[in-house]
Amino acid sequence: MHRREFLKTTAAASAACALPWLPSSARADAQGGAWRTFEITTRVDVLKPAGPTRVWLPTPLTVAAPYQKPGENVWKAESGDAAFSTDTKYGAGIVAAEWPSGQKPVLLLTSRVSTRDVAVDLKGAGSAPAEKAEVLRLYLEPTDLLPTDGIVRDTASQIVKDASAKSDVEKARAIYEWVCDNTFRDPKTRGCGVGDIKAMLETKNLSGKCADLNALFVGLARAAGVPARDVYGIRVADSRLGYKSLGKSGEITKAQHCRAEFYAAGYGWVPVDPADVRKVVLEEGGGKPVDDPVVVAARQRLFGSWEMNWMAYNFAHDLALPKAAKGKVGFFMYPQCETAEGRLDSLDPDNFKYQITAREITG
Repeated sequence: MHRREFLKTTAAASAACALPWLPSSARADAQGGAWRTFEITTRVDVLKPAGPTRVWLPTPLTVAAPYQKPGENVWKAESGDAAFSTDTKYGAGIVAAEWPSGQKPVLLLTSRVSTRDVAVDLKGAGSAPAEKAEVLRLYLEPTDLLPTDGIVRDTASQIVKDASAKSDVEKARAIYEWVCDNTFRDPKTRGCGVGDIKAMLETKNLSGKCADLNALFVGLARAAGVPARDVYGIRVADSRLGYKSLGKSGEITKAQHCRAEFYAAGYGWVPVDPADVRKVVLEEGGGKPVDDPVVVAARQRLFGSWEMNWMAYNFAHDLALPKAAKGKVGFFMYPQCETAEGRLDSLDPDNFKYQITAREITG
């Protein structure tokens, strides 16, 4: 592969169809609003390279979902080599680039995706096609940061028992309400948090940001026997629903956001976002009490629907990056980099600089 060549992919959709992680719901056209198309550009500059340098970027979802259609990814690694690959377990799209010693690492990735608002009607009898059994098993598995035994299992059992929840929807609702009631958004948390739910429960420090709070929902749901998954992504536009705290447009370098889904027979994958409920409490209009009508409306809406001013990257946990010398990443929502001196801190602008921008394409 020529080092200066532009490379293109249509997200390898045809190859993805044979992989076990492809959800049945990806083949269904759920009811939603009008499609909107966004162009997201990520530029990475490694300011202090040392020896051979590698960079990994997440791409948007590699398969269609009711709320997002994959588009085209175009990338360029000046003076280096780059390639696209797909994780075989979760289907995460990865652009991996590398440069030899002495080169200045610069990577540019431009992606186009289409999104639309999604809502699942949980009041009537659902008619969504059944999910594949292997997919449901995958999203019941424990991960390094989301164990499903011990204190996680005990907490989930108590939540479900206290709510007298029987169905998967009732269990998920009880866990959602518990997370909304008992967690807090901590503005001092770096990035989107770590998502170590066992430590959160053991220390009784139920604070953090989206990768913590929504991970807590996912882990508790799995421990209660409800398939659930984190959906890692980034905000790409302002909210059209009036929530100043739940949108970001233009320069979105720090707008990463993790959401969550759970599966219920007849309804398919149901979108939820208890972390954004806590974000509205902390940030909307300078902060609001939990019984404020704005918070109540967000809490009701974010169990079963998403405003898609946000783009999904992947569902991956414990991801092994191609050719990485260090171990797996707990989740893949930020650019990652390694030099001869080790893995760089993706939140450290003094060594690892990147910028992400978004614009809506109309007409």
